[in-house]
Amino acid sequence: MKVSFNELQGLCRKAFTGIGFEEGDAADAADMVAWMQCHGFNAIDQLSRGLDFLLEEDLDALPEVIYQDGDLAVLDGHGQSVLRSISLATELGFAKARARGLSVVKIRRCHNRQLIMGYLSRLAGRGINITAFWRNAQEPLTEQVVGFRAGHSTPEVRIYAVRDVPEENEPNDGITLVMANHVELLPSLGAGHDLDLLARHSESDLMACRQRSLQEGIEVDEALWVRLKTLAHRILVESSDASRSGAGAGVNDND
Repeated sequence: MKVSFNELQGLCRKAFTGIGFEEGDAADAADMVAWMQCHGFNAIDQLSRGLDFLLEEDLDALPEVIYQDGDLAVLDGHGQSVLRSISLATELGFAKARARGLSVVKIRRCHNRQLIMGYLSRLAGRGINITAFWRNAQEPLTEQVVGFRAGHSTPEVRIYAVRDVPEENEPNDGITLVMANHVELLPSLGAGHDLDLLARHSESDLMACRQRSLQEGIEVDEALWVRLKTLAHRILVESSDASRSGAGAGVNDND
């Protein structure tokens, strides 16, 4: 089935609220999913695979800053989805880059990492150059690099295969963000690197995909759409229960 960008964004926001996200986090997460899907990155598939995990996450396990100085910050995402945990890291990196010209933020122990792109798009629109990269634990081991130019809401994306995997290779569950005021950061790898380019998505290609999605609609799995509606219905149930518990007169006629 096909839905509009606004329909997808709106239902996701209600579903995330039903899961237990704070209102602002739910709106951010919905923006990320809708942004990714209309740029052709299959966010719906990622959301479908990750919904059960989101429902089991500890709502009190907030991301934690475990180290920072003027230019660097390291955060522990406590194994949560970036849909719930990424705003602290990205805003911290943005503030440091604005103050110092350059910042590096490392987020450890997080998942659904590709969905961070929708959030970075908004930061880039505020006038900052951003590169994000992470490795995916799969065969072959791949590294994804996403680069936004300041003022541009659409990135350039490159995916590489890592030829020589280090023996001490650790679990690939983190993201590194580099932000700069005046320097475009997307790397151009030459000879001598142990990476093979697997795919490249140019800014113009992604913008064209977005335009098609906005004009023609976004393809969504009907079963997932029904599930999102069920999660969104939790808001109505909770509101109804609260309304019923507060109905009727109070202890005096002025209530």
